[in-house]
Amino acid sequence: MTNHHVGADPSFITLGDGPAQRRIAARARPGSAPGLFWLGGFNSDMTGTKAVALDQWAAARGRACVRFDYSGHGESSGAFAEGTISRWLEDALAVFDQFAKGPQVVIGSSMGGWMALLLARELIRRGTGAASLAGLVLIAPAPDFTEALMWKNFSPEIRRQIETEGVWMRPSEYGEPYPISRALIEDGRNHLLLGGAISTGCPVRILQGKQDPDVPWTHAFALTEHLPCEDVVLTLIQDGDHRLSRPQDIARMLAAVEEFG
Repeated sequence: MTNHHVGADPSFITLGDGPAQRRIAARARPGSAPGLFWLGGFNSDMTGTKAVALDQWAAARGRACVRFDYSGHGESSGAFAEGTISRWLEDALAVFDQFAKGPQVVIGSSMGGWMALLLARELIRRGTGAASLAGLVLIAPAPDFTEALMWKNFSPEIRRQIETEGVWMRPSEYGEPYPISRALIEDGRNHLLLGGAISTGCPVRILQGKQDPDVPWTHAFALTEHLPCEDVVLTLIQDGDHRLSRPQDIARMLAAVEEFG
């Protein structure tokens, strides 16, 4: 299957040792700052509508843009079922360190919104580096989703199956059922953010659909309560779904990105 949006062949970064070793596929478009850094959602890849729209926007303006696939996603190696928030965050940090230079606007969709907040926290913890954050654009952000949106909502039967068999196949509106592993749930508990203040060190823009069946708009609202940074704007899109990939949604995303230069 060919995809005309894929563009040039990806670069690969090798991470981990032994069974955990994986090759992470990334596409880094050179250009001026602030660069764009894309963090995709759970079970999605860098050839999705929003990622490609960002890359095309960057190309038209001579701006740097980096997108990649987490392990077990898209063109990266590894089994999706073995993925955890820790592993995918490690992937994201490795790609960021390798390709991001100077100020970056980080755009995170769904799980990518959680990743963006974890990335920001890690950059603050490290102090100065080759890249810094100019702003975060979070689209239907799903921090803590493994706990707040999955585990807490699972029936006792589903929980029991995950605990005893180690995995449950979750039906999907978007394609084949996909695995929710015990490791994903348990590891997610090490990265929960909604229990206290979340420092980002930069302004935040949040786009959230009111009709989102996967991440309720109240979740985005709760997130804003934990962002102490004054420059936080939440845009609630009354008829918006989870993907926010319609032309008008893409335009909103690009307008948010453009606010940061």
